[in-house]
Amino acid sequence: MNANLSIEVACTGAVGTHGALQKYNGFIHQENNIMKELHWGILGVAKINERLLPGFAKAANADLCGIASRSLDKAQAAAKAAGIPKAYGSYEELLDDPEIDAVYNPLPNHLHAEWTRKAAERGKHVLCEKPLTPTAAEAQELVDFCRAKKICLMDGFMWPHHPRTARLRKFLDENGVGPVQRVASSFTFLLPPDPTNIRLRLETAGGSLLDVGCYPVYGIRWAFGAEPVRVWATACVERGVDVAMVGTLWFADGRMATFDCGFVHPFRQWLEITGTTGVVFVQDMWLPPRRAIFEVRKDSSYETEVNAIEGQDQIQHMLENFGRFVLEKKPVTPPEEAVKTLKVLDALARSAREGKAVEVNS
Repeated sequence: MNANLSIEVACTGAVGTHGALQKYNGFIHQENNIMKELHWGILGVAKINERLLPGFAKAANADLCGIASRSLDKAQAAAKAAGIPKAYGSYEELLDDPEIDAVYNPLPNHLHAEWTRKAAERGKHVLCEKPLTPTAAEAQELVDFCRAKKICLMDGFMWPHHPRTARLRKFLDENGVGPVQRVASSFTFLLPPDPTNIRLRLETAGGSLLDVGCYPVYGIRWAFGAEPVRVWATACVERGVDVAMVGTLWFADGRMATFDCGFVHPFRQWLEITGTTGVVFVQDMWLPPRRAIFEVRKDSSYETEVNAIEGQDQIQHMLENFGRFVLEKKPVTPPEEAVKTLKVLDALARSAREGKAVEVNS
């Protein structure tokens, strides 16, 4: 029984005996429960891997087995530094390894679709760095392709998996500040003007909107629980890519949201949600510290209520949730969310180019 067949059987529940334990290639089948460590591989030795490695070490259902680079020396150095058992001198070699169940794809934006498809063709499930693709049309094609291959696909936004996000969702749904009326958000950081940086190159689908603007746009959609119908944006463009952008999103019922993103301002990453009876402010929304909080202020009160969650790793939760997606078919963030966010990003990019408000393609 090979690894990929094992995943399909486990997902469908075709194997297992009530009240008994059976183990096949790392799977443990229990009554009403299925547990397994997914065997992971990473495509590339991108810097983001440094943030991922502690999450892999803590994730209960993840076993990081291999890392690939187009240079075997680089792959071996990365594997040795991180204690990863296998190093591969090409991405194809990792994808052809039958012991790898799932891959993390942190390659540059313009390579996401190509290598996710290649992984799916080999029966590998894919957690892909955001944005899933540079455009919504490409993302929809990729989602459809992976679904046809019976492959689980998810983009690598981490914040939806943090327990603070679930607590905040419950607070909003219980009318903690009344119906949401307005949302504002930001994600910026200073990036040296290096023309070789993939974030600053048009041919690698760079730009601040795709790199960090996707966070507040997704967060705005999440906070409203609705899709914007029209957007307006203006951007500062250098060498063909936006290095800063501000935008406004309008919803069908007249509510509005605003955001800014970019590479030319200090590190900022917050979300503010205004309801009819109060305001929620989430500092460090996208990359929370070990003590993750959101603050609530009601009406005209000067007093602030602080809600805190301690010691959680959102990368660990993302990896574990992806494992549940593969094994139990329970996606926390289905891939269609990526398509919906990219439709808004497409409209914002067009608005900035054309200097006018643009309807969001639904």
